[in-house]
Amino acid sequence: MADAGAKERGTRKERLGVVVSKSGNKTVVVRVERRERHAQYGKVMRRFKKFHAHDEANAAKEGDRVLIAEIRPMSRLKRWRVLQIVAAGKSQEQVGTA
Repeated sequence: MADAGAKERGTRKERLGVVVSKSGNKTVVVRVERRERHAQYGKVMRRFKKFHAHDEANAAKEGDRVLIAEIRPMSRLKRWRVLQIVAAGKSQEQVGTA
């Protein structure tokens, strides 16, 4: 350790998911997919979990793929924050014309 007073922070969990809704100001709900193999039959199953994430810039829209990281609790449900928007989703105008 170079500095005795400085402590190394552990690595924080990061997940990649899709914004499914905007829940209030500066908050988004992100659905994260994980794949796991069934213990007995071996079939690969898709499991989903929703996380409430803090979006400081208020830039994420529904359908965007975002990278979220674990943080200290900000509220009753928010324990994640949006690090970056990986890919923009289709807006409602584009979906209606297609």
